[in-house]
Amino acid sequence: MSRSELTDEQFALIEPLLPTERPKKPGHPFLPHRRMLEGIFWIHRVGAPWRDLPERYGNWSGVYERFRGWRRDGMFQKIVDALEARARKADRIDFDFSAVDGSTIRAHKSAAGARKKGLQPRKAKPSRP
Repeated sequence: MSRSELTDEQFALIEPLLPTERPKKPGHPFLPHRRMLEGIFWIHRVGAPWRDLPERYGNWSGVYERFRGWRRDGMFQKIVDALEARARKADRIDFDFSAVDGSTIRAHKSAAGARKKGLQPRKAKPSRP
């Protein structure tokens, strides 16, 4: 197991939140949720395209389809909410820390191309005959 993959303890927290029914679709066998999660986490950690997913996680299209379905169904939000509720109950969330994302800070209007004070507009050069 790689140091970046889920431990048994971590997966035990997530497993009860995952769907238990398997879709009745013809084709490849249904791969375990843990293997799919590892593939999804690998893609998001590395930032690689789905087609570059290592084969140990299964076929990239199968992992992508599971990710898409879970995302559409709100599965990841349910997992985050459940883990957050568990951490709140255990008093493991530090509310004293906060951070500001610099991408949400508005730039000065001149940074967006507004005319700066004191500058005169360029005059058009006379055309030569």
